[in-house]
Amino acid sequence: MQLISTLVCPECGGASQETMPTEACQYFYDCPHCGAVLRPIKGYCCVFCSYGDVPCPPIQEANATGQIASCGGGGCDG
Repeated sequence: MQLISTLVCPECGGASQETMPTEACQYFYDCPHCGAVLRPIKGYCCVFCSYGDVPCPPIQEANATGQIASCGGGGCDG
């Protein structure tokens, strides 16, 4: 399981490597480059599935085991 994801801010294009939480989804992220507060895109469970290059750990686990991908009670297209 990968725990590092690179988030790309849709506002400024700044990229930052971040460590993902393993037991919960992260719903908010403050861009260190421009200060924008990122929230999940509709249909995605968290900011990592929305803006990262690696989906969050609960989605990675679901994909690896063939389960329906969801975390935090919401669905995810990621």
